[in-house]
Amino acid sequence: MTFPKRTIPAIFVVLWATGFIGARYAMPYAEPFTFLAVRFALAFVLLAATTVMLGSRPLDRRLALHGMVAGVYLGGVFWAISRGLPAGLAALIGGLQPLITSLLAASLLGEKISPSQWAGLAAGFAGVVIVLEPKLGTAGGGVTAATLTAVLVAVTGISAGTIWQKRFAGKGGLLAGACWQYAGGALVMALLSAAFESRRFTLTGELVLAMAWLVLVLSIGAIFLLMLMIRDGAMARVASFFYLVPAVTAIIAWPVFGETLSLVQIGGMALATFGVALATRR
Repeated sequence: MTFPKRTIPAIFVVLWATGFIGARYAMPYAEPFTFLAVRFALAFVLLAATTVMLGSRPLDRRLALHGMVAGVYLGGVFWAISRGLPAGLAALIGGLQPLITSLLAASLLGEKISPSQWAGLAAGFAGVVIVLEPKLGTAGGGVTAATLTAVLVAVTGISAGTIWQKRFAGKGGLLAGACWQYAGGALVMALLSAAFESRRFTLTGELVLAMAWLVLVLSIGAIFLLMLMIRDGAMARVASFFYLVPAVTAIIAWPVFGETLSLVQIGGMALATFGVALATRR
């Protein structure tokens, strides 16, 4: 593996972690499905224009459909947080994603997961629990069967989406594939917005900055890196990097929102890092 490729997971984790910060800024000014519909539509337009300018080969219809299916996964998390589910609890449930992805990869892709990888996945999840445990005490009225189910569905969806990407949509160009993913995501979010929301969208400086960051850095930059990792790596190894996201998010929230970190939480970060190293060891 060349040096630039070795840096891809670290860059991806940092970029993905900033998504929670952007969501916190954006949610007071727009409803979740409406916000995501606009975000995915903007990402689709930018990627489609880039694809045309670079003269990239378009996907055939079959791969385009697979790309659209792989692109639908974020609505549940945004909806649950907008309904009061604490971000810490949402992130803890999201910590199940590497385990779910690994189970699906073993059963659907036939990938063999070694005992050391399972041990790394378990250690990583334990580290996530330790990092997020202080935030669970803030749980309040937002913890309902509906919000918990929404996050579980979203976590399962992103796991299934990564498997779908690996199994069906990874053979085409990355730009064209991401373009069709956002077309599918924008369509589904628009339908959910029309069915369940008033489509409130208040333009403020915070919303514009959050939208620009989430479109350019997350929807294009981070997702492009994720697709590279999915194409080139085993799913259990790729999924394990998500264990580092809560720890990096906590570090970013420290100076931005004044959230403190205890020694126990720092120990949890170290345990999560060890778990990822164990799960990704070749």
